[in-house]
Amino acid sequence: MSLRLSTVILPYRRWHEGGRWAWTRAEELGFHAAYTYDHLSWRSFRDGPWFGAVPTLTAAAAATERLRLGTLVTSPNFRHPVTLAKELISLDDISGGRFTLGIGAGGTGFDATALGQEPWTPRERADRFAEFVALLDRLLTQDSVSYEGDFYAAHEARNIPGCAQRPRLPFAVAATGPRGLRLAARYGQAWVTTGDPKLYENGTPEQSVQALRGQIERLADACAEAGREATGLGKVLLTGFTPDRSRPLESLDAFVDFAGRHQELGFTEIVVHWPIPESDFAADQKVFEQIAMEAPAQLR
Repeated sequence: MSLRLSTVILPYRRWHEGGRWAWTRAEELGFHAAYTYDHLSWRSFRDGPWFGAVPTLTAAAAATERLRLGTLVTSPNFRHPVTLAKELISLDDISGGRFTLGIGAGGTGFDATALGQEPWTPRERADRFAEFVALLDRLLTQDSVSYEGDFYAAHEARNIPGCAQRPRLPFAVAATGPRGLRLAARYGQAWVTTGDPKLYENGTPEQSVQALRGQIERLADACAEAGREATGLGKVLLTGFTPDRSRPLESLDAFVDFAGRHQELGFTEIVVHWPIPESDFAADQKVFEQIAMEAPAQLR
């Protein structure tokens, strides 16, 4: 299977001041998909411009024709399954069935306290995520849902006509722990990882590859437990958070080498950040576009 190349476009530009151009250019360059982060603010971008994921993706859907679109990732930190499901069905319809929901448990960043709540413990985040994914699956596949859980409720929530994609739009579940991997195996059409965060500062690329190999092996175990073949689950690597950092984007050869090593592990999609000057995602735009246009043919 050939390796798909996708990008993630952070929503920090006004739509008519460069924001729209990145999405249409991503389609022109032949990227498989373009995603955006679903945060209220994020890290070093907190005190600068930052726009909402759903309106941004709606505009991107109207501005493109073939490019798949999605979040990478949405979390329960400030989302509720009932209202989110309505927005997702609308996005899937507007895009003509081109939407993928990247979904994860969330973390302890700004989103975790923006609504005035105390940050959840790791266990509560995992508990909420499990309930969140299961309820969202029902909401996107059933016309009417009533549910009373430990964290979420729905009372005759209507979602007619449902998703343009059937039985629902695909989930790309971000996970590395046992519970999250089981969710990916049960509900996911794809699995997402950023690597092992413990290796980001002082690890080596070789150690990162080994850690990713271990994650894929554990994912295969979770799939076997769920009674499905791991080969049927897409495997997505969001780059920029491994010890390699931005080095794969320094040249076409560097990227092909990086992507090839991860393709051998079983990854089916590599996601690179659209260049942002003077940030952790700074890269030469011309090199980035060369990679987009030429690397896929070398990785078949």
